[in-house]
Amino acid sequence: MSQKHPVIAVTGSSGAGTSTVKRSFEKIFEREHIRPVVIEGDSFHRYDRQEMKAAMQAAEADGNRHFSHFGPEANLFARIEELFRTYGETGQGQKRYYLHSDDEAAHHNQRLGTDLGPGQFTPWEEIEPGTDLMFYEGLHGLAADGEVDISRHVDLGIGVVPIVNLEWIQKIFRDNAERGYSAEAIVDTILRRMPDYVNYITPQFSRTDINFQRVPTVDTSNPFIARDIPTPDESLVVIRFRDPKKFGTDFPYLLNMVHDSFMSRPNTLVVPGGKMGLAMEIILAPIIHDILDRRG
Repeated sequence: MSQKHPVIAVTGSSGAGTSTVKRSFEKIFEREHIRPVVIEGDSFHRYDRQEMKAAMQAAEADGNRHFSHFGPEANLFARIEELFRTYGETGQGQKRYYLHSDDEAAHHNQRLGTDLGPGQFTPWEEIEPGTDLMFYEGLHGLAADGEVDISRHVDLGIGVVPIVNLEWIQKIFRDNAERGYSAEAIVDTILRRMPDYVNYITPQFSRTDINFQRVPTVDTSNPFIARDIPTPDESLVVIRFRDPKKFGTDFPYLLNMVHDSFMSRPNTLVVPGGKMGLAMEIILAPIIHDILDRRG
């Protein structure tokens, strides 16, 4: 952990909704004139899209039907840890981008003078100097495997953890709408990833400082036949603080600022789902200020 070059990590499974937290951070960064270096978790996959297909086929031929993007074999855990450590010590390091779409490929090709397509990585490049903090968003911001422990280099860890049925509904709808995957193919992916989900994704949420867990108030008992995603107003958000004293969390203030919120445990705040973004900004903005103030 570093006071001079803080590292913030937002982590969650595929379909968890980490982009919602990312948008809240972006608003805070813009409003407070904070210059972050943004790190995308997908850029630390070990294989590009075609290589991953080949690696999965090879693993399955060897009897491994659970090779997935969730596990260490398909990711560069040691390189994430090295980046967090190096940035914390020096404010420097290397990053790259995974190209998800034609638009992303066109943007980076123009910027770098490359000829890359969706499913490929850009070359590694040095982080621009003079950033205020590092902001990571992805699957493995607090992952650990053997001697590798990414979480020990994180100053603020945020978990985005909807209950698993809601997470699956969100994933099914996203992968179908954005990627054209069939429901059967998405279910196969969920089943293949399950061992890595249990061993490498879930344990991270015991290392986070704050977890945001959306809980629907409508029936999601069979996520594989759901016709729609529960709306924010059809849910509550359970916000768990591992150590409220670490950042001086003022619960009476939060209860006063977020209408209809309540405490379910001494370290747990519950807010209406429609006020999740507001709650995030009210909670996170003072913490970021505190982290940056400590640099002095």
